Amino acid sequence: STVDEMVHLQKIIQPTLGILTNIGSAHDEGFQSAGEKIKEKLKLFSAVELLILNKNRTIEAFLPSTIRTFTWSSDDKKADVFVMADEHPDYTELRITYQKQCFKVVIPFSDFASIENAMHCLMVLLYLRYDEAVIQERMAQLYPVEMRLKVKNGQHQTRLIDDSYSSDFQSLKIALDFLESQQQFKKKTLILSDIFQSGLDNDALYAQVSLLVVSNHINRVIAIGPTISAYKRKFPNCLAFPSTQAFLDVIDTLVFEQETILIKGARHFHFEDIVTVLEEKTHETVLEINLNAISHNLNFYKAKLHSPTKLMVMVKAFSYGNGGYEIAKLLAHHKVDYLGVAFADEGVALKQAGIQLPIMVLNPESTSYPSLIQHGLEPEIYSLKGLHAFVKLAEQKKLKRFPIHIKLDTGMHRLGFMEQDIPALIARLQQTQAVEVKSILSHLAASDDMTFVDFTLAQLSLFEDLSTQLMEALNIQPIRHILNTSGISNFGQAQYDMVRLGIGLYGISNDEDEQKLLEQVATLKSVISQIRVVEPGESVGYSRRFMAERLTRVATVPIGYADGISRHWGNGKGYVVINGKRATILGSICMDMLMVDVTDIDCKEGHEVIVFGKDPSVIHMAQVLETIPYEIMTSISQRVKRIFYRE
Repeated sequence: STVDEMVHLQKIIQPTLGILTNIGSAHDEGFQSAGEKIKEKLKLFSAVELLILNKNRTIEAFLPSTIRTFTWSSDDKKADVFVMADEHPDYTELRITYQKQCFKVVIPFSDFASIENAMHCLMVLLYLRYDEAVIQERMAQLYPVEMRLKVKNGQHQTRLIDDSYSSDFQSLKIALDFLESQQQFKKKTLILSDIFQSGLDNDALYAQVSLLVVSNHINRVIAIGPTISAYKRKFPNCLAFPSTQAFLDVIDTLVFEQETILIKGARHFHFEDIVTVLEEKTHETVLEINLNAISHNLNFYKAKLHSPTKLMVMVKAFSYGNGGYEIAKLLAHHKVDYLGVAFADEGVALKQAGIQLPIMVLNPESTSYPSLIQHGLEPEIYSLKGLHAFVKLAEQKKLKRFPIHIKLDTGMHRLGFMEQDIPALIARLQQTQAVEVKSILSHLAASDDMTFVDFTLAQLSLFEDLSTQLMEALNIQPIRHILNTSGISNFGQAQYDMVRLGIGLYGISNDEDEQKLLEQVATLKSVISQIRVVEPGESVGYSRRFMAERLTRVATVPIGYADGISRHWGNGKGYVVINGKRATILGSICMDMLMVDVTDIDCKEGHEVIVFGKDPSVIHMAQVLETIPYEIMTSISQRVKRIFYRE
């Protein structure tokens, strides 16, 4: 954003391959000239082996001779790669000429900015010597970035172009170009906020914006913000509002139909609220997962660990209902040591999706052993029968030191070798070289309840004795682990070599004080499908379990017990939140729907419904339903779409 920044970034990143996408108008206010900004940008690439860029005489004039370049162009045939673009409404065909060879690539974009970005992807593939067929296949799989020039269907036969997170002059030019390429209707409307980072004074800036709008034949402009409102006379058919909320307050009085609408605003104007109102309602129920909250909770528990202690994170049961691959990928980024799943198919799915972390399968069935071996998954072995079967298969396949994990039963009495099994376990392991004991583990039964502290301490003592017997008899130094989430918090003295983080990652703790320090991960949302008025004496739902005693506005929400909402949460026990107010659930929850009382709530069909999140929380729901948050979270059906986001 100003001078003397890139030299520090260069030292931090130390890039070996550089891509200079473009030099736009953003941050112009931080530089005295375009040349000064170009020189600043190029400092990032001072030590690269190669710099990829769109051939440009102005930029090349500032390039040090020590930087080797790989250039492309659509008008200068002296570039290393020459490209011609044949644009269509929904795709672009690129004709590439490189080293006297010509080939075609189809990309699913037609706007200039996306074509430019795609070309830089193609240049990297060429530099890395990917062949033509691979380049064609992979370029076709590119997809638009969320919340950046995203085309959506609007209400009343409208087409929305959502660019609601940026507002600078250069990106406005790009967005208007995109609008032209996506125009489905003759009428074009621009909803535009104050523009920042132009490097111009307001009179000059909005004069240029006006020319741009007129040259693109925009039929109507809705200007939002105190600065742009002062220049409303420069725009055709312009309505001006001081704030987004002022516009939303009257949006129902305005007509939007059979037109293409570009919605472009700086982030703090929250134009996504405008998109929500204008977007065609699909009655979609979604579970939103906050990846920042996942990272926060992970770091919260990591801070409790001794520096050498390893960390296994449980992603079984679809990451406790929150999504498998996406969370596993985030955990890989955070460099956790192990992932834990319940069954082999969960681990196989993660491996096939590209997860490289070691994965332990806690409850492997003998029929899944071949698949475990094929995909490099590491089984928990908890019985002599299971051990015999796995070792037999490993020996048949002539495996050497395949990692296994020995489960000891120290009091949970669910799975694991009992104390009397230890001699036979040792004997069998001494007879084979096909497997290697990678870890020894057990599970605490009551680490969350300090009234059973003596029982937990007895479990820890037994684990110490049995694991030591195994280690001495086999002359091994495996990873030992017994602590779960509540064990990490309550029995930190028993961290051993590794701990297993489960429900805490997803923002749930049994300790009230600790709960305040965790962040909420999941929010289950739906929408109002329909609102009706029920007369006194009329009923709602199956078996007429709700009888209206007054004139009642009833909203129907498209989520039910098939989506994982317990029927016991109905009949007045539970509620949802609409526009910040609680709406009691009326009558029985249906398979795919539930009905709520909105008599005293200002709401309309299509408005958002919070099924759980901050309020009601899954902890509160579990208390009312006399169950545990685990059950609430893992019950959410996989037919409910998961959306992952960062704040």
